[in-house]
Amino acid sequence: MTPKQEDKLTEFRLIEGCVKGDRRSQELIYQLFAKKMFGICLRYTNDEFEAQEVLQLGFIKLFEKIKAFKNEGSFEGYLRKIMVNTAIEYFRKNERSLLLVDLASADSESLPSNPSAVFEQKDLIKLIQGLAPGFRMVFNLFAIEGYSHQEIAEQLGISEGTSKSQLARARIILQERLKKLETLSHEPIR
Repeated sequence: MTPKQEDKLTEFRLIEGCVKGDRRSQELIYQLFAKKMFGICLRYTNDEFEAQEVLQLGFIKLFEKIKAFKNEGSFEGYLRKIMVNTAIEYFRKNERSLLLVDLASADSESLPSNPSAVFEQKDLIKLIQGLAPGFRMVFNLFAIEGYSHQEIAEQLGISEGTSKSQLARARIILQERLKKLETLSHEPIR
């Protein structure tokens, strides 16, 4: 048996354990996937505290719905979808009124500190987090998760036109901020 096959077998056994409500299996699934799923949650939230909250809610949902996983496709993909949907629900519950924002306030969001010529993942996440909530949600769903504007509109209860304009504005803001970071990273050190 190859290491990959062994990993799949282990994952399958852990999933079976979770279906049976085994706490140790749940803990091991959490340990296997929490770090990667936290990164997903971080892109949809304002800060690490909110990301942690969404992560916990997502894992609770996973363990409640794990019986629905039919071992078709990847388990990680199934879990990722749960996390994205949890982030959307969190957004709807906590920030829905902020979907359409004042563009001037969206432009004044801060840039990551200590820019460098090579942008690290944490800097890019911080740039995305710096977007106004509506821009951030639409950008993540479209550019990263691959949802269509129609799907985004249905998920967030907005029009397709609003989804498209939010995405366009998010892209412009991110491009401007990346240019600003790049300019700052090329300034001589004094």
